[in-house]
Amino acid sequence: MRNYLKILTIDEYSITPKYLQLVNGFIAGITARLIQPGDVLPSINDLSFALDASRNTIERFYNELKRNNIIGTVPGKGAFVLDLTLHHKLKILLLFNKLSAHKKIIYDAFAETLHERAAIDFYVYNNDFLLFKKILSDKIDKDYNKIVVVPYFLDNEEKAAQLIDSIPKEKLVVMDKLIANLNGEYAAVYEDFEQDIYNALTELLSALTKYETIKIIFPESTYYSEGIIRGFKNFCVDHYFAHEVIPGIENEVFKPGTVYINIVEDDLVLLIQRLQKTDHKIGEDIGIISYNETAIKQIILNGITTISTNFRMLGEKTAETILNNEQTRYAIPFTVNLRASL
Repeated sequence: MRNYLKILTIDEYSITPKYLQLVNGFIAGITARLIQPGDVLPSINDLSFALDASRNTIERFYNELKRNNIIGTVPGKGAFVLDLTLHHKLKILLLFNKLSAHKKIIYDAFAETLHERAAIDFYVYNNDFLLFKKILSDKIDKDYNKIVVVPYFLDNEEKAAQLIDSIPKEKLVVMDKLIANLNGEYAAVYEDFEQDIYNALTELLSALTKYETIKIIFPESTYYSEGIIRGFKNFCVDHYFAHEVIPGIENEVFKPGTVYINIVEDDLVLLIQRLQKTDHKIGEDIGIISYNETAIKQIILNGITTISTNFRMLGEKTAETILNNEQTRYAIPFTVNLRASL
């Protein structure tokens, strides 16, 4: 039992399910020859008590090992390690800035594409540089093949960039947003925020011509890329639209002939609530464009016009970059869905 307690650990801060943390640790133990074919595993009750984990967690852990033919069982004698040669699994540290519906799409596509060819240690740092630094400092020496970072921070962006720059470039994969001042060749699968919004609005130009003013709701304290603002302003100047960047719409006075672009979902809800209390018709007097496609936006108000990254492609392409061991940069295409709100 003592040897297993050195190998099998559960990190309460990790988003990776506990039973998968144990599976990943067990496979790492076999790869390091700390666990040998024929070794007998502790009983479910004993391991549950030793790790202070639920019986259900240990059962799922053992069932996953059995499903992958890593262990066998003999009635009355328990479970033991099979005499097999494991295919080497990539070990990946995945650092997301937050959890959201869109991040779930990215993660699911990422994990599905990697399938059983990689073990993923998944952490969320909540846009907090200090938490990011702690997680990375604790994990960077754990022999990961790849370290995947989604780099959005509310503060200390320069320090975060310096810390990310310290990751060996052959291991680093930047996902979703490029970082300025990183040295060397590294893999990146990202959104080109400035060009994406410019191209999206250009695609919507014929629908926008019935409006005079475009306003983008861009919160003051936000981790969203300033490239969005640059692309927005460039489009408006090039196509002669009056335009404004506003931090919120709590005190907004609505005037016909105006289009609003929301970045944050809460702003979309408030915008619709406030407009429904006026005589303005959405899609005629006032236009709405919303960042990030979701299923519900296809239905609300007979459809909300969206401009959006292909989140599934973002996850898939990042996984493919890892599997192919590439150190290239790939911009994910933006999609436009024109609906009744414009």
